[in-house]
Amino acid sequence: MYIYGLITTILFIITLPFVYLVRAINGKFLYGWKEKLGLFHSPDLGDKVIMYHGVSVGEVIALENLIKKTRETFPTHKIVVTTGTKTGQEIAHKKYSEIADFITYFPFDIPFCVNSFLDKIHPSVVMIAETELWPTFAYNCKKRNIPLYVINGRISDSTYKSYRLLRFFFKYILNFYSGIYTQSEYDNQKLISIGAKPENTEVMKNLKFDIKKSPDKIDMGKGRIIIAGSTHQGEDEIVISTFKHLKKEFPDIKLLLAPRHLNRAAHALELAKATGLGSGLRSKQDNFNEKDIIILDTLGELSKTYQICNFAFIGGSFNKTGGHNPLEAVVYSKPAISGPSIHNFRDIYGILTRSDAGKVVKTPEELESYMHKLLSDKDFYNKACKDCETIFNDQQGAMQFVINKLDKILK
Repeated sequence: MYIYGLITTILFIITLPFVYLVRAINGKFLYGWKEKLGLFHSPDLGDKVIMYHGVSVGEVIALENLIKKTRETFPTHKIVVTTGTKTGQEIAHKKYSEIADFITYFPFDIPFCVNSFLDKIHPSVVMIAETELWPTFAYNCKKRNIPLYVINGRISDSTYKSYRLLRFFFKYILNFYSGIYTQSEYDNQKLISIGAKPENTEVMKNLKFDIKKSPDKIDMGKGRIIIAGSTHQGEDEIVISTFKHLKKEFPDIKLLLAPRHLNRAAHALELAKATGLGSGLRSKQDNFNEKDIIILDTLGELSKTYQICNFAFIGGSFNKTGGHNPLEAVVYSKPAISGPSIHNFRDIYGILTRSDAGKVVKTPEELESYMHKLLSDKDFYNKACKDCETIFNDQQGAMQFVINKLDKILK
């Protein structure tokens, strides 16, 4: 590791000015670079610190319920959350500012950066979401007797091929980890094949599935209800046009449209009224006994309204947003449909689309065609709902798995 550390340090020093210059020219600065260098001030965290790392948005979101449960279960411990990207950092501050004791960037994987970071944080245990293998960080954790774990681990097929070619190296690195806990048996076997110790590797399932149904009940009237949740600019038009076409063949259907940003609710209502169909607002207590389209213009209600739908379109997927969480619908055994942009939840759709619980469509035409199938084919629709229930039951339990491991580690 000494030679590896020396080489990476030299390369880092040589390339950093050029990288910074290129990103500056492109208007993309090295956000958090001081923190990544270990040049930050941290509060006095003491000697009982649980550290979670999620590189970007998807991983940070996946950790939400686990971090909340950790705060509840281990109240005398401090919680540190790190990310690798600017967007991940923004989400972490938004979600955990009242829960975590300190939020910062993960260090560059260079000896002086890693050591500076560990000297300031003094973690009792480190949990890294998904599968980020940082050799220098892992080595220094091992050297300092800091338990280091991969949780919610997964490895894509393309990454696996690359790792297989360097198996001799990754086998060495993986032995620095105290445990590797994966989303599936498939991921488990792939990591073992590149050098992880079988006795240190377990299937924990997927943290993102540890969400609960709302205890609140909602009744908005009669009809088969389609929810279009968290829609972004341009998607309202797609959804409303699709609904108008389907309404001609299926007169009983209703649409609950929930713009991601409430300042677009008025525009969405104008689009709905332009169809000639009865349209209203949730804030006005409009219901589906009187209206065909209702705009959800209230805060905090979307996740629990999925209980009343027949199926849902998940927005942020016909632009470059990367989609939103389909499990808010699937938890109620309601099939989820998405456009092609799903990079924030690619792993989730990978699981859902192995059955009929979820569907990713490429075009608005495909969206209409798939909705038509769900509305017209009762057997297919019932199977899709059943698939949602089966997948959810199969995947739950990951959060408690980690809490149980922490309980043993921290005793």
